[in-house]
Amino acid sequence: MIQRMPRQLDRVEVRVLGCLLEKQQATPEYYPLTLNALVAACNQRSNRYPVMELAEREVFRALQRLADDGLARRDDSGRATRWSQHLDRRLRLDAAGKAVLTVLLLRGPQTAGEVRGRTARLHEFSSAEAAEAALADLAAPPDPVVVLLELAPGQKEARWGHRVGVDDPEQDALPLPRQARPAAREFDAAQVMLRLERLEQAIEEIKSTLRIKSGSS
Repeated sequence: MIQRMPRQLDRVEVRVLGCLLEKQQATPEYYPLTLNALVAACNQRSNRYPVMELAEREVFRALQRLADDGLARRDDSGRATRWSQHLDRRLRLDAAGKAVLTVLLLRGPQTAGEVRGRTARLHEFSSAEAAEAALADLAAPPDPVVVLLELAPGQKEARWGHRVGVDDPEQDALPLPRQARPAAREFDAAQVMLRLERLEQAIEEIKSTLRIKSGSS
């Protein structure tokens, strides 16, 4: 679990925060959102994966939990109660990182190319490298917010996923980071090389001893 988050969020909380982030960037004139507008955004059928059918009470309870953790804020100063998100402050996101995390929260794991294409109305990346740099920043230690995933069967390009919470009700956790297995192989290789060096050193010592004995006789 990343230290910058108070806990791992459930799928409703992930969807709620993703929608608040999206509307703040895409339609700031209508932000913060009323509960009704937020429910509609959560149940939107386009630009969402998985598509969800959340009841108003589910969204409201998720908002209350997020507010308790300092990740959302309720504003009762107007005619209608409105809600805003504070995840960007909690994670100290810049504009690029905010856009990237938004589409990962709303649409699940994606390739760097998909992330760049789907963030166009939130933040314009000048190149594919710029999008990859934003992903790399979010994946940087010690508290990575996103992770590069292992290639699944049939996939040609690795996908990135967020570590804020769970998207799918059947998903307990993200797959292992892509870096995990190579790191283990590199460790094993280092041990083998060390043993070879020691073996070569021992052989040289034996040869040296034999030469000395041969010279003395």
